[in-house]
Amino acid sequence: MSAQEDILSGDRLALSRFLTHVENGDPEARVSLDALYLHAGKAQRIGVTGAPGTGKSSLVNRLAQHIRREQQKTVAIIAVDPSSPFTGGAILGDRLRMRDLAGDPGVFIRSMASRGALGGLALATAQLTRVFDAAGFDYIIIETVGAGQSEVEIARLAHTTLVVEAPGFGDDIQAIKAGIMEIADILVINKADQLGVENTERALRANLELGYRQIHDRKAGHAAAVEPASETTSGWTPPILKTIATDNQGISELLTAIGRHHDFLVESGQLETIEREGLEQEILALLQTKLMNNWREKAGTLKMEKALEEAFNRRWSPDQAVDWLIEQSF
Repeated sequence: MSAQEDILSGDRLALSRFLTHVENGDPEARVSLDALYLHAGKAQRIGVTGAPGTGKSSLVNRLAQHIRREQQKTVAIIAVDPSSPFTGGAILGDRLRMRDLAGDPGVFIRSMASRGALGGLALATAQLTRVFDAAGFDYIIIETVGAGQSEVEIARLAHTTLVVEAPGFGDDIQAIKAGIMEIADILVINKADQLGVENTERALRANLELGYRQIHDRKAGHAAAVEPASETTSGWTPPILKTIATDNQGISELLTAIGRHHDFLVESGQLETIEREGLEQEILALLQTKLMNNWREKAGTLKMEKALEEAFNRRWSPDQAVDWLIEQSF
């Protein structure tokens, strides 16, 4: 059997091996990856992001447990860990915090290294998501490294994005005015049993009411200045939910809110917009990578060295060096 046939038949060992090939960019995986694309497009994708220390991994752990218990659906988890500065591999801290899910045949956890990718998402994340989708998983949860404002990249991949906050992180307004507030579909205050939860909730609510996050067509790339409204009008206002993941509190309500948001996307037609724009970004990223690789093969290192030498000695500007390299390549 081929790799895609093994994956479609539910072979977890084959799935694990294939994910490694995809993450490593092995050319041999391309044929199977292309074939699996035809079987994808059914899973519900949830992104989870927020500052380190807010309890994202514990929240994902509980969320997966509730999905399994309340809906009997299967869950794949992609935990994008910070890369080791020495090996480039993932530190795998999230897998250690999700040991409660070990042994459940309906859950598959995959840790991968961010490898310095902009936005906290490794370039292969979208492809891994598609493999899990084709393998038949109902939910795919992508947890990012929590690197700050660049986490907006997750909005291009997830259908529903959870931004996780927690009390006790200093200036509440400072904690929420980064760009990730703008991508939140649901705001989660985790560790809600800690001091300062009221201040955090008040700051988040004031931020929404003052219109910092304008209601706009979901991830459509442009904001439409309309009054804050509920999901019954032209936009979606992120609900603010409080959870205590360690005590399993507020998780059912969170799962319900995720379902409501997904229904809103389907009914409003914005789910198609998310899918289309996500594909556009992926195609552009792949195009950029392949064009650069092709250029390097044609230009060679000698031409690059010449351009660098001319720029280093101030005879050419970097812009002039690039123009020369392009002329030499065509």
